[in-house]
Formats: sequence, C-alpha cells, structure tokens
Amino acid sequence: MTQNKIFLYDLRVFLFPIIKRTIDIASSIVLLTIFSPILIIVCIIIKLTSTGPIFFKQQRVGKDGLFYMYKFRTMRIGDNDKFLKDNYPELWTKYKNNDWKLSANEDPRITTIGKIIRSTSVDEMPQFINILHGEMSLVGPRAYRDEELKEYSIKYPDTKKYIADIRSIKPGLTGPWQVSGRNKLSFEKRAKLDSEYANNRSILNEFIIILKTPFAMFSSW
Repeated sequence: MTQNKIFLYDLRVFLFPIIKRTIDIASSIVLLTIFSPILIIVCIIIKLTSTGPIFFKQQRVGKDGLFYMYKFRTMRIGDNDKFLKDNYPELWTKYKNNDWKLSANEDPRITTIGKIIRSTSVDEMPQFINILHGEMSLVGPRAYRDEELKEYSIKYPDTKKYIADIRSIKPGLTGPWQVSGRNKLSFEKRAKLDSEYANNRSILNEFIIILKTPFAMFSSW
C-alpha cells in the first residue's frame, strides 16, 4: 500500500465516526421535530387505552456496556414472560424455540393499540433519545439484551465471532437485518449481517441502509 493510500485510509477511519455522529444528531433532531405531532398523539392514545407508563425501557447491550433503551409501551404491564408461560404454554414453547420471537398478531401480551403501533414501527421512535445521548446510532446492529446474546452464544456456538463484532460498535435504530427480512430472519443470519456491517462500515453503506429502511417498514404492513 502506497503512502497516499495509507493516508486516505487513515483519513477515512478518522472522519467516519465524526460524520456518523453528525448524521445521528442532525437526523434525530429533524425527525423528532417533524414527527412530534404523531408522537404526542401516540402518547395520549397509550395513556387512554391501557394502564401503565407511556414508555418502556429495558437494558440492552451497547458498545460501552449496558444502557436503557426506550420504546413506546406496546405490552400489558407486569411480568409478561410469566404471563405467557402460565396462560399460553404452547405459545411460550413456540416463543422459546423461535429465538424469543412471536408475531405481534399472535402475541397476547401486546395490547390492541400496541399491535398497530408496532406494525408501523412507531414504537421504536423514542430511541432517537438514545441516539442523542450517544448510546445508539441511526444505523447499527440490533440492540440485544445481554442474556439474549449469552444464550445465543451457547445455542449457536458458530456465532460467537459475530456476537463479538456486534458488541464492538453502537447498536442502531435501523440496520442491515432490518432491511433484509426483519424478524423473519434467524438469529444466525441476523448476526452474520450485523457482523458484516460492523467490519465494512462506510458512509455510502450508511446511506444505502437509511434509504432502504422506509421500504422495509412499508413492506411489513
């Protein structure tokens, strides 16, 4: 590699996190401003239609350790895993065997309004707060729970390298797996996509994923 190529590579490595963070902050402020009327309406509807807080927070794995990720609450309050296990044993078994996933339409833990909110991905919009705090990025791997990744590393030992890559960067509001099949993908495929993203990040790739995201959202309706 020539000196010029080395210089250009080092420059890209130096500038990438600065440009990415600038995009994160600017996009979050603009989108929160544009969608603020919708967000206010969603807050009111959640409060009027179910008992409990408007927002849901849960610890997730970030680049620098655990953090609380925010969403609009779409589930009933209480211990939802226990509720599913005690009242719907067949669905509980399916939930466990399907890498801790159920479709919103079949999940009895999700409220009626919650199903609508999830189908439009509006429940994810409070994560712009996490992005502004610097805990997440607009584009990145899925934000997993710590115990989830530990369980996957045992269940799918071949994904340990992928999991290490996922832990090495900030999780994202959107990312390669969200625009390539969303929850229909197995963990192994999701982890591989996230790992490939982590090792091949570029501004061009960021914009491609951002542009694909609305189409992925609409295709799930």
